[in-house]
Amino acid sequence: MPFLKTNQNIVLIGMPGSGKSTVGVLLAKRLGMGFVDTDLLIQEKAGRTLQDIVDEDGYQALRHIEEEVLLELDVHHQIISTGGSAVYSDAAMARLKGNGVVVFLDIPLDLVIQRIGDYSARGISRRPDQSLDDLFDERFALYSRYADISIKGEGRSQDEVCEAVVEQICSGKNMAL
Repeated sequence: MPFLKTNQNIVLIGMPGSGKSTVGVLLAKRLGMGFVDTDLLIQEKAGRTLQDIVDEDGYQALRHIEEEVLLELDVHHQIISTGGSAVYSDAAMARLKGNGVVVFLDIPLDLVIQRIGDYSARGISRRPDQSLDDLFDERFALYSRYADISIKGEGRSQDEVCEAVVEQICSGKNMAL
């Protein structure tokens, strides 16, 4: 894989429902790499679910714990599935980009809604007064800014998204696919 250096990670970013965890596992199998789901690391560190953190302490608390987890993460040759709000931390994203290729799994808002259903129970880090539309727009700009590669997910199965990521990384090109 010319674009991926030895021991480098592949970091998946995107909205909840974009397929980060599912595609991440497929990529790990396909490329012979390990898999890390940072949402699970956050829950382990906090001792509770993402939704419980948001309900009890607010969305900023979730973002703070997520930043801590990402800054402490020291892995190599892994597929890293980040939480949807990882991009709110410049420091965490700089760390992830320092030893990783960042892949934005890009799906439209209607597909996010279709896949996640009732987002109020998903532990999504958003301001209480923020609509899902506004959150989507805000995050899309951040995902686009940090991405080395963008992969469109609409109209593709998770296997097809996985193959698109592999093709893009193996080609060594940084461009949207």
